[in-house]
Amino acid sequence: MFKRFIVVIASVTSLLGLCKPVWAEDNNFWDSFALGGYSSAGVEIPRDSTASAFINEISLILTWENESRFKFFGEFELEEPLKWNSQQGLTTRDAYLDLERFYLDYNLSEKLNLRAGRFLTPAGRWNLIHAAPLVWTSTRPIATRLLFPSSINGLMLYGSVPYQDYAFEYTFFTEGLKDQIRDDNEIIYKHVNGARFTLNAPINIGLTLASFQEDRALSPTYRMVGLDFVTHIGNLELSGEGFYRNTNKGNDGGSGAYLQSAYHLGNEWYWLTRLETFDHPDTGSAERWLMGATKRVKPNQLLKFEFVGGSGELPESPRGFISTFAVLF
Repeated sequence: MFKRFIVVIASVTSLLGLCKPVWAEDNNFWDSFALGGYSSAGVEIPRDSTASAFINEISLILTWENESRFKFFGEFELEEPLKWNSQQGLTTRDAYLDLERFYLDYNLSEKLNLRAGRFLTPAGRWNLIHAAPLVWTSTRPIATRLLFPSSINGLMLYGSVPYQDYAFEYTFFTEGLKDQIRDDNEIIYKHVNGARFTLNAPINIGLTLASFQEDRALSPTYRMVGLDFVTHIGNLELSGEGFYRNTNKGNDGGSGAYLQSAYHLGNEWYWLTRLETFDHPDTGSAERWLMGATKRVKPNQLLKFEFVGGSGELPESPRGFISTFAVLF
């Protein structure tokens, strides 16, 4: 781990060193920064606990980009800043700050880019576009949050090459430093390595390959394979992801999948359905179904209503009714 950390620091330092002459000659350096973000708030009425109202997150995104080969991206998130329920009243005790992303990109060539810093793990589709205003539902599929790290600190090589009339995208990533801070019941991973390949065609298909360990004593090495897709058929968007893990000793390491549809009803209303399955050696198995509707109030605003049911007890995926409003700014 220490050697990888040195590699990451050396790479970032080298890139910053190359940046100096570019930035020094750029009179519009500060004008190249842009600030935005997103937030969501809502109400939840679980089947087995008390109702609550909450602000889910406030995320600020800072970017820097001009005509040079360098790009910067930073995302700083205040998670669960405010919550109310009948037992606790109004509280901020669950709030915490999270450095979601913080990386520097360098364009090596027309088909190859280098990323160094903290970035979202390229595993499936949902993890890469999980921001509330960019996804159809308020709740996240179980398999996309409990089977692999959501972010890693390290290096990434990525790019795109043409394939017939389509594009073939590739990503290779490796961890340089494991997370040092544990949020709530978050699983900390280490020794994360992997690759993702995507064919952007009428049916967008992705393949993820990864290996990692949990940061606990005697943790096995998990090897994971994931498949994902998204396609559009008239007014219907159909998407799904599936992940399977085993250990270096050949044991079952957990699996999960979901299939989701979004049908455009007209007047910017969309009908949502989702089926999920999840199995883990430690937590057991669970199934979830979801039905709901989402209204695109404006291009950057979504109003969501959904009912979630199924079997199995997972605190990360309560059953009941939830409604949220998400805005991208």
